[in-house]
Amino acid sequence: MRKPNGQTIFLTAAIVFALAMLGGWLVWHRDGNASAQAAPRKIPFNGERAYRHLVEICRLGARVSGTQGMARQQKLLAAHFRALGARVSWQRFSARHPETGQPVAMANMIVQWHPTARERILFCAHYDTRPFPDSDPDRRRRRDLFLGANDGASGVAVLCELGRHMANLESRYGVDFVLFDGEELVYDAQRDPYFRGSEHFARMYKSAPPAYRYRWGVLLDMVGDRELQLYYEKNSYGWRDTRPLVLDIWKTAKRLGVKEFIPRTRHRVNDDHLALRNVAGIPTCDIIDFDYPRPGRLNYWHTTADNPANCSADSLAKVGWVLLEWLKQAE
Repeated sequence: MRKPNGQTIFLTAAIVFALAMLGGWLVWHRDGNASAQAAPRKIPFNGERAYRHLVEICRLGARVSGTQGMARQQKLLAAHFRALGARVSWQRFSARHPETGQPVAMANMIVQWHPTARERILFCAHYDTRPFPDSDPDRRRRRDLFLGANDGASGVAVLCELGRHMANLESRYGVDFVLFDGEELVYDAQRDPYFRGSEHFARMYKSAPPAYRYRWGVLLDMVGDRELQLYYEKNSYGWRDTRPLVLDIWKTAKRLGVKEFIPRTRHRVNDDHLALRNVAGIPTCDIIDFDYPRPGRLNYWHTTADNPANCSADSLAKVGWVLLEWLKQAE
């Protein structure tokens, strides 16, 4: 996603970043699992298992659009969702590579639960990663591997675990998970387009309406941070048609005692929800932790430090729990 204008993305001291990053990598390489970050026992959503999905995805390496890493991820996720009983299909398209000009094959992944329902709810996330950690404070590392644990894998990990609850879901709605490709095939943030997958999906939905309609859409982006803070995103809260959705989800969190959903606006974020709402007409909110930079804390957005050690099973559990409980009573 594109960050709001006027916000800096660097820590004031690179040494703080380096030490935090080193510590994070040591934790990940030592454990390689969620045991040190297990979700609270009272939450009926398995955050530890969601975290293991996040780790498994990151072990594939970079998942840049059109690469073998993305192909491996697609195979992994398709097998996972099909094993849970979902119908998996692909919405294929291509786009011009920003640097070479060559066509890049892309595919939105559509995962359907209870596909005969005419009224549906859309949960979505992007599953591609940025090509490089181009905001790393160490300029020498800006062409290193970018794992995208939070910015890329966290929303997907929540949906992987949420899928386990779909077969027995009691709701009048059918549910679709859509994983967007090409969200940030971005080499130059001032030049290259974002949101290719969501824009293609929105155009197809608008130009060739399916036999069903989406009542609501919920976008998950960067929901795995160890210090999770989820404010109302300003676009989502500001639109009249999406504000009831925002209020309902955050009220669900309050009822459950999940304090990480903070009922105040803070950031206006350009993200995949814009095309879904503005082009396709699907009222869609963005659930995103975009509280960067944070004074005195690690800022790993688009850096080499966006790795599993800086994500949390507890955060994934809380987000998944809120969404599951909201879905059960969605109107």
